[in-house]
Amino acid sequence: MDTADLIELEGVEKVFDVRRKTGFLRRERHEVRAVDGISFTVPRGEMVGYIGPNGAGKSTTIKMLTGILTPSGGRLRVAGIDPSRERTRLAQRIGVVFGQRTTLWWDLPLIDSYRLMHRMYRIPDTRFHENLDRCVELLELGALLDVPVRQLSLGQRMRGDIAAALLHDPEVLYLDEPTIGLDVISKAKVRGFLRDLNAESGTTVLLTTHDLTDIEQLCERVMVIDHGRLMYDGPLAGLHEVGESERTLVVDLERELPPMEVESARVVKVEGPRQWLAFPAAESAAPLVARIAARYPMADLSIREPDIEAVIAKMYAEKATS
Repeated sequence: MDTADLIELEGVEKVFDVRRKTGFLRRERHEVRAVDGISFTVPRGEMVGYIGPNGAGKSTTIKMLTGILTPSGGRLRVAGIDPSRERTRLAQRIGVVFGQRTTLWWDLPLIDSYRLMHRMYRIPDTRFHENLDRCVELLELGALLDVPVRQLSLGQRMRGDIAAALLHDPEVLYLDEPTIGLDVISKAKVRGFLRDLNAESGTTVLLTTHDLTDIEQLCERVMVIDHGRLMYDGPLAGLHEVGESERTLVVDLERELPPMEVESARVVKVEGPRQWLAFPAAESAAPLVARIAARYPMADLSIREPDIEAVIAKMYAEKATS
């Protein structure tokens, strides 16, 4: 493995045996290929988005990378370690945040969870306090340290989980839906913290999410998985081009008007003074907004990102028919 590659997968597979009921007291065995021959490398210090529809194999990949699951085939290494064979050793070098599960102790104050991790990971005292102080400051956790985890909001708990994953200075951080269910302010705090972490510490980040804004603001590279196979690996702009995805500009006019006629966009819906315009996701919205503002009495606007599942479904359908 190239010393610059912190993560390496070669033809990795994960097959589950599933038994389905086919009649009274009868069951048939089926194989489900959750991950089907995936190969990729992630260099040290890179932030990569790993996206796809529900059931595509994203979380299964993360679980194999952390040693929770053992691959059915292929070769997998993280920092030169086979995760399933040396899970304890690997734990010292990785951090994991599962958006829908917490690693914190539910009935204990937040600070007690951190103290337990201090002991579990055998973090030197000075290093622990430096990392804790930094996370508390940047993630705004100071007022929450004495609050039981069960009393935290989802956004507060998520920030608490991210801090917990970083106390031992992991080389790799796996984030599985880290902004799911968060409000706009909480999302902005989490994204800002992750950008700073990567820039200052060079932490390698593998991020799975359904929110394209997470990818746009954090990752230069994106990988798309569907039906357990890697469909795309490259820049986000390239994904939009391959999938021919579109963003939607929602424009509130000062009064009700016929559908607008604007270059490089088309009106897809009109409700009173509000109009929805679709435009290529790979293009900047700024020129479109300027053209509308010059010709129409605009009161307000917002931009809606393309649906990842729709983009990937289109890519998959096109590949299946090619």
